[in-house]
Amino acid sequence: MTEQFNPFTIAQQQIDQAAEKLGLDAATHELLRWPMQEIKATLPVRMDDGSTKIFHAFRIKYNSARGPAKGGIRWHPLETMDTVRALSAWMTWKTSVVDIPLGGGKGGVVCNPKELSTGEKERLARSYMRAFFKNLGVTKDVPAPDVYTTPQIMAWMMDEYETILGENHPGVITGKPIALGGSRGRTDATARGGIYVAREAASVFGIGLEGATMAVQGFGNAGQHAALLGEEELGLKLVAASDSRGGIYNPKGISAAALVDYKLKNGTLKGFPEADAITNQELLGLDVTVLFPAALENVIRGDNAGSLNCRMVCELANGPTTPDADRILDDKGIIVLPDFLANAGGVTVSYFEQVQNAYNLYWELQEVHWRLDKKMTQAFHGVHEMSQRQGTNLREAAYLVAIARVAEACKLRGWV
Repeated sequence: MTEQFNPFTIAQQQIDQAAEKLGLDAATHELLRWPMQEIKATLPVRMDDGSTKIFHAFRIKYNSARGPAKGGIRWHPLETMDTVRALSAWMTWKTSVVDIPLGGGKGGVVCNPKELSTGEKERLARSYMRAFFKNLGVTKDVPAPDVYTTPQIMAWMMDEYETILGENHPGVITGKPIALGGSRGRTDATARGGIYVAREAASVFGIGLEGATMAVQGFGNAGQHAALLGEEELGLKLVAASDSRGGIYNPKGISAAALVDYKLKNGTLKGFPEADAITNQELLGLDVTVLFPAALENVIRGDNAGSLNCRMVCELANGPTTPDADRILDDKGIIVLPDFLANAGGVTVSYFEQVQNAYNLYWELQEVHWRLDKKMTQAFHGVHEMSQRQGTNLREAAYLVAIARVAEACKLRGWV
């Protein structure tokens, strides 16, 4: 049987498994298998050379039973509706598993931002907001940055929304620059939340992290901060990292700060001194304590999962491990910290940003870190306790916790 790589099909399979174990009735199960609202838009954008280019865009609200939808906007040349559907489902379970009063949503634009000028990015950002503004807002659906979108792009979108309404609404977007109502601690929140979860998991499973090794697959924002915080918070030693152009390896250790500086200056990891070139696949098979997949979905699959030699996988990307790979990793005794738990730090601090916007009162960095640590620690132990009760792995346990909460909210509302 051919392995399934459609992310939404995978997301639905995961829902089906949890629904069966929870004993959900047919109507609730079917409701949770599908987004509640899907919107497509065609965006004409004036390019710098005077021509007009057409972009295809999406916004999906998966479920809002527990609160307004929440989820990032991805700009990627391979963006698809099914990818956005899957991501909006995972956002629903993500907000639920960390127990914040939000639902799940996601957005996307089919584009290659690396080929766009600053002005073209701004015009695309504003065009996106003009297309979707009626469906967005603090009581409806709140976007945030995701793959290849930035605080600056969020600032343009927020400004367009406020221009249309003629009012200040900083909470309509999170992940904004601090000067426009962003939260301290948002930039590294995805990685920091994963670091907190890895710390708690290592303690529970008896894995020593001080002086142990890590490899980071995907060296964007989350991957860079995972490397930095892995050193700083956990005492891990970075031995390998990779990006879309390839990877590097040095078993003696790589300075995370030096590698981040090199990547920011050169746009690539290739050529980093005192390290050997390796492929992404070779990186996945390295004998390390913690592997951080921090790129895109379907990186660890049935055809390569058998080569993994790590003790723990901390998923900072969304959907990096397929169901076939999960079964193989389970058999190998590799602990997998599932994506919608491990990378929930980003949406958690986005939620903190919404709270601060609403109060017009902003927290110091130390308070953000303390609140994030508390949320992620509670979420991990809740999932681990479910795992122990049900005799299942952490991913299945996280689904049981999250889906049970959303199903309860749907029933209390009288939807099913």
